[in-house]
Amino acid sequence: MSQPSDNAVSAGSAGGASGAVHAVRAYIETHRTAFLDDLADWLRIPSVSAQPEHAPDVRRSADWLAAQLKDIGFPTSEVWQTPGAPAVFAEWPSDDADAPTVLVYGHHDVQPAAREDGWETDPFEPVIRGNRLYARGAADDKGQVFFHTLGVRAHLAATGRTTPAVHLKLLIEGEEESGSPHFRALVEEQRARLAADVAIVSDTGMWSETTPTVCTGMRGLVECEIELRGPDQDVHSGSFGGAVPNPATAAARLVAALHDDHARVAIPGFYEGITPLTDRERELFAELPFDEDAWLRTARSHAAHGEDGYTTLERVWARPTAEVNGIGGGYQGAGGKTIIPSSALLKLSFRLVAGQDPQHIEAAVRDWVAGQIPPGIRHTLTFTGATRPCLTPLEHPALRSVARAMGRAFEQPVRFTREGGSGPAADLQDVLAAPVLFLGISVPSDGWHAPNEKVELDLLLKGVEATAYLWGDLAEHWPAPAAP
Repeated sequence: MSQPSDNAVSAGSAGGASGAVHAVRAYIETHRTAFLDDLADWLRIPSVSAQPEHAPDVRRSADWLAAQLKDIGFPTSEVWQTPGAPAVFAEWPSDDADAPTVLVYGHHDVQPAAREDGWETDPFEPVIRGNRLYARGAADDKGQVFFHTLGVRAHLAATGRTTPAVHLKLLIEGEEESGSPHFRALVEEQRARLAADVAIVSDTGMWSETTPTVCTGMRGLVECEIELRGPDQDVHSGSFGGAVPNPATAAARLVAALHDDHARVAIPGFYEGITPLTDRERELFAELPFDEDAWLRTARSHAAHGEDGYTTLERVWARPTAEVNGIGGGYQGAGGKTIIPSSALLKLSFRLVAGQDPQHIEAAVRDWVAGQIPPGIRHTLTFTGATRPCLTPLEHPALRSVARAMGRAFEQPVRFTREGGSGPAADLQDVLAAPVLFLGISVPSDGWHAPNEKVELDLLLKGVEATAYLWGDLAEHWPAPAAP
């Protein structure tokens, strides 16, 4: 199989006959109106997982999706209750016993939204203006979950199959917007039923409307809080200043020691095991139409800054970080108050990249903090739940299949990116030992978590089309199992 380049897969590579493309597009066009009507019904359910009063709505959203999946042909469609909000699991086995098993991940819960937040219309009453669908969840993530329902039907119609070309599973969680507190435990509990050769995450986006991209990985995350305690109460700085340790000063020194002069994290062992960027990956990042001035305006910042020797995109996507999320201690009111404060507080977060282990990072941070604290300052270090990084190599056959499917749908080269943020996708990779791929059509202007969230309808239907091509491509190009 020829590859045009590592940064793009043309619409024709492994594409099959143009008749198949026509059949897929014709099916999508015929069913477009019903698809959008059904999506609008789902979007009307205010499944806000962060607000307890909407717990019944989150359950209603899960029930709605499970019924919809059953109606379109999934033999198995279930609501899985967790200690929090419910998830939906569906399965449609292929008639081909040797076909690969694919697990699609997304979420059906949404962020809070209210008209007074700045919405032009009711956030839970979907409206189409021009070629855009506005509603909470239109892009994040109900729209991107729902395009799989029409995509699998278009796949079947175009190929004449009665079952998908892959063993298809869906896991749509209900707590992603609340931090996925029970997701890993659910995946571990249901490991056998979720077993898959590859996981497809449709909770992601593309570079822009005119530059389709496939994400190859996400960073992990470790967060901690450090409480520093000095005197048992605030004391007079004239009577005791310069003679007892000041926890606010200790906090400032700790922050100052976090990075060296080259903006590298100064914690010993922090960079241990990192999977380095390849020269080809750096070339691919450099080929993207990145406007740093525009990016800075989006960041509401006035200069780029970070680890020496790396570009802005490399820093955000492929390098680990240590950030001070909050710092406080002592008197914060108007005027002065001459005290040695009794305590200070730091909140730190660490973004991790492929090859870094959250437990190793936690141990390294604990050792480093203990070595920085002066005598007379007591400290408590508390870590919250960690998220692992995930990365799929450019040459992985499943990644090439995703890129080919996207290329056929968009009829142009597809490029590769990474994601600087973190998410539960890494739990799928970690627990199921399956590579994670990202297939999404959302663009930065969609306004995730913001007022007037929308999805571009042309792109939404391109997502439908890409999934219609993907299952056959994966089945065709998936590696045969090795002989025992």
